[in-house]
Amino acid sequence: MNTFTLITALITISALISYINNRFIKLPGTIGVIVVSLILSLLISLTGKIFPDAFTFIKDVTNGIDFTGTLLDIMLGFLLFASALHFDFNKLKAQRYPVLVLSTVGVIGSTFIFGFLLYWATELMNIDIPLVYCLLFGALISPTDPVAVLSILKKSKVPPALETIIGGESLLNDGTGILLFVILKEVAGQADTHVSLSHAVALFSQEVFGGILLGVVSAIVAYRTMKRVDDFNIIVMVSLSMVMVISVVGAMLHVSIPLAAVSAGLILGNTSLGTKNAEEIQHYFHNIWSLIDELLNTILFVMIGLQIVLMPFLKNYWFTGLVATIFVLVARALSITIPAVVLRRSLKTDYKSITILVWAGLRGGISVALALSLPDSDYKEIILSASYFVVLFSIIVQGLTLKKVVDRMV
Repeated sequence: MNTFTLITALITISALISYINNRFIKLPGTIGVIVVSLILSLLISLTGKIFPDAFTFIKDVTNGIDFTGTLLDIMLGFLLFASALHFDFNKLKAQRYPVLVLSTVGVIGSTFIFGFLLYWATELMNIDIPLVYCLLFGALISPTDPVAVLSILKKSKVPPALETIIGGESLLNDGTGILLFVILKEVAGQADTHVSLSHAVALFSQEVFGGILLGVVSAIVAYRTMKRVDDFNIIVMVSLSMVMVISVVGAMLHVSIPLAAVSAGLILGNTSLGTKNAEEIQHYFHNIWSLIDELLNTILFVMIGLQIVLMPFLKNYWFTGLVATIFVLVARALSITIPAVVLRRSLKTDYKSITILVWAGLRGGISVALALSLPDSDYKEIILSASYFVVLFSIIVQGLTLKKVVDRMV
């Protein structure tokens, strides 16, 4: 299947699934899309022998997509830039302490709490998973997914300050999570690898500060270019080019593409574009990127749903997936509660806010993509399957009940 045919099939399937959800099922956008995609995948898998052509077609489409590369190297930059573009920087600045704590200390704490809990549980269940792989699983599943979180928050009535904390955390915690994932992946791949503190600090600095610097420089160049023209088409093309350059250069320099995209989005989203009719240009500019955001979100969640066609081993690990789902919630609750108690004056959170923060911590495509990027080993299948369970529970169950939790707590 050539590239154009593959893209055509994916967009057509996405349009069909969106139509079915909008016309008949009527679930909230992203949740409905992944539910319909999941049902479609299950039906095709179960009726594969009855309709072999349909099963082969969907499998070829899914096989033809490099999910990890497509999401992390291409789509994520666009999705994060679009999300950050609509983020109020002043609100983010006002909540900077809880956002920074949750996106760093919270992710690290959740990774290790989850890892040790899973290792203890697998020992009890006589499942052989080394501690380093349990921690690796924790690193890829602990960061909240900005795509899933921000798409769900749009439909909920979370208090503004809390919404800023949840959204800001999801935008910024990828750097910490991916850094931990990379270090632990090196340790897991080579038993004799020694990762020193200086190496970890250097890697962190390169990923985080390099990513932020790339985003800031890219945004300044793009802004000065946009400021000199009044042609809306040129402004949109410059912004598209900037995001693409961030993805390409970020991969070459081994810096954080997510943080670069977020930095650029925050800058351009809080500045005036164009020399004439700036307010009108800004309005249309945001609308165009909202459309791009919605389209890519739909395609991403369809891709997540269709992945089940390639996961026939899910049935073998349903109990591990259930245990992992519980431990993810426990780890997030503890990683939020402990800093909140220690830094209660700075964070200013109570148990109601903590409950909402825990339940709003959705996982999504990034966790699946990182799990798929794991090198082949005896533990990849169980981690990938459990990751998929956590992501589906997170998006469908937590996403559908978030409004009720918010209404109860507020």
